[in-house]
Amino acid sequence: MPKFYLFDPGIVRFLLKQTHVEKGSPAFGKAFEHVIFCELSAYLAYRRPEKELTYWRTSSGFEVDFILGDMDIAIEVKATDLANDNHLKGLRAVGQEHSCGNRILVSCDQNPRKTSDNIDIMPWQHFCNKLWNGEVI
Repeated sequence: MPKFYLFDPGIVRFLLKQTHVEKGSPAFGKAFEHVIFCELSAYLAYRRPEKELTYWRTSSGFEVDFILGDMDIAIEVKATDLANDNHLKGLRAVGQEHSCGNRILVSCDQNPRKTSDNIDIMPWQHFCNKLWNGEVI
């Protein structure tokens, strides 16, 4: 089943009279993922219109939020301050099933780092800067 992104999840929250989004809540996670979706969509529309933005999911439940192009890059988004192995399951699964160019976890971590199996963990600000500087795709 495809994912559907409403242009602004704030509209839904406003209509539900839910005006405050608490960090760490499910609503914050959805909003955080949506911000990265908007950045990726804008970047692709302006700079790489030939690239498609999709997502990946297995029948066993592993998923990756965003796939750019033909498995050029797999991007998972987690609204956590400290990414750990549990947050990397989808990226590891996609790497085992496909030849994926680069795997990135975008989070609220303070510092960028790389795992032993070559997954980049990037704070969202760092990711957005690299994206718009043409260093991601």
